[in-house]
Amino acid sequence: MANQTNIDNMLKKLSFLIVILTGTLALQAQTPADTTKYWTINGNGSLNFSQVTLTNWAEGGDGSMSGTFLFNINANKKKNNHAWDNSFNMQYGFVKNNNESLRKSVDKLSFSSKYGYKIDGKWYLTGLYDFRTQLAKGYNYPNTETYISNFMAPGYMNFALGFDYKPNKSISAFISPISTKFTFLLDDSLSTAGAFGVNPGDKFRAELGAYAKFSYIQTDLLKNVDLETKLDLFSNYLDKPQNIDVNWDIRFNMKINKFLTANFGTTLKYDDNIKYVDSNGVEHGPRVQLKQFLGIGLTYNF
Repeated sequence: MANQTNIDNMLKKLSFLIVILTGTLALQAQTPADTTKYWTINGNGSLNFSQVTLTNWAEGGDGSMSGTFLFNINANKKKNNHAWDNSFNMQYGFVKNNNESLRKSVDKLSFSSKYGYKIDGKWYLTGLYDFRTQLAKGYNYPNTETYISNFMAPGYMNFALGFDYKPNKSISAFISPISTKFTFLLDDSLSTAGAFGVNPGDKFRAELGAYAKFSYIQTDLLKNVDLETKLDLFSNYLDKPQNIDVNWDIRFNMKINKFLTANFGTTLKYDDNIKYVDSNGVEHGPRVQLKQFLGIGLTYNF
């Protein structure tokens, strides 16, 4: 029942976000062409699904099914000395083996916006806003009695002012000596116990430090293969500045035909404030976190 409620809530949030994005794109499409010529809008949506069914299979095994939804959109505007870059990314996936309940496998919601003013050549004076969270509750499987994460628990926000080096449309290197990082824990059950570096009873943690964001987008890296990678680094001036928070996303889109695409991606994380808790509930020190997904399914590019 808890899993079903969790899935229902996630679907409501997902539907709401899709409606908002669809409406935004529709309004953009109705805007006269002479006011949108400075905009570049592109993105894609993918739906991957796999299933294994075994009947009287002598060699053993277990049936399973899995699905993953991926959505990404970029909306960038460049006019004279002004540049405004926006990106939105959403991922959600599930997996179910015959003898287990439906489990979440991939869950990500992120938005980034930065505005820059060209000051010299390929350098921009830039302000940046970055947001990351998830859609649904997360469990430390096989324990499904108590969830360990939720929407905006954690949630991350970065505000930064710095300089952005943009030698071409594919590369951006943003460096900020003045940045704030907020970690939110907007769930009463989780905030009471404390998690993700937030003290017990608190709803958020604020940090001041240096921030860097590097991105590289390359279409046709190889024939019918696109690459997108983003690396975020943050150092807290006031608490162990040598221990740098890392969030690194890599995604390959491999085109099979007009509608079929293979997606491969990884996310690497490290945060010195996040402790690793094993399936027995034993807490350990911070560790490098790694997530990987591979899927083949329907894709629509726009």
